[in-house]
Amino acid sequence: MRPVLIAGLQTAGRPGDVDGNLALLDSAAAQAAARGAELLITPEMFLTGYDLAGGLPELTALAARDLLGPAGEIARRHGLAILLGAPEAAPEGLYNAAFFLDETGRVATRYRKAHLFGELDHGLFRAGGELFGCVEFRGLRIAICICYDVEFPETVRAAALDGAHLVAVPTAQMTPFTFVAEQLVRARAWENQVYLAYVNHDGAEASLTYVGRSSIVAPDATVLDAVGHGDALIYGTVDPAVVAAARAANPYLVDRRRDLYA
Repeated sequence: MRPVLIAGLQTAGRPGDVDGNLALLDSAAAQAAARGAELLITPEMFLTGYDLAGGLPELTALAARDLLGPAGEIARRHGLAILLGAPEAAPEGLYNAAFFLDETGRVATRYRKAHLFGELDHGLFRAGGELFGCVEFRGLRIAICICYDVEFPETVRAAALDGAHLVAVPTAQMTPFTFVAEQLVRARAWENQVYLAYVNHDGAEASLTYVGRSSIVAPDATVLDAVGHGDALIYGTVDPAVVAAARAANPYLVDRRRDLYA
């Protein structure tokens, strides 16, 4: 196991414009790869947009396109993995998903958002059936959550107990929940001794104004990189040795009184 540089893309994106968002992804992947990053994380529902003016019919039509083929080609061409936020069409309906594309463009895993937030999510998506996703990459164990999932302490705790070094969170966090991006994310990293990458939208869509404030946080709650508003790439190095040292110094996971928990 060795340290791995990761990148997160905060952007307003281009709601409803898949080709425009693929162009943004291509540019971000080129910049991240040139910096030495091996993984690029996008916001939630990045490739299509999230709260579209055309609602469910527009999103359903966009989800019917080949979204993963072009994104996988971008990953392959730039030689880095991409955690891509996009809808997933299934016979029973749409899922809010995150796809882990490895550096060859192959879909290594996908995760469907388990915790749906508010009328918008419940009106668009079905809930996934897994607490978090998981993928092995470059010696790292990466857990995948989407936005609201990370606000449930059980989710990140379960990922940490499963051996995660990094919890990657494509996000579309809106006003007035700025405190989630600023305080809760650091608390989740600290209480579980994991790296946490919280990669948010910025700008606005139909009914939502996003808070931005993406960050990559270390296991001791140190913010490795962050941005307020605007389109930006943020970077952080994920080191499994740092995770091991943090868990030795702050043994929340082993000191849990499991005999007292339901």
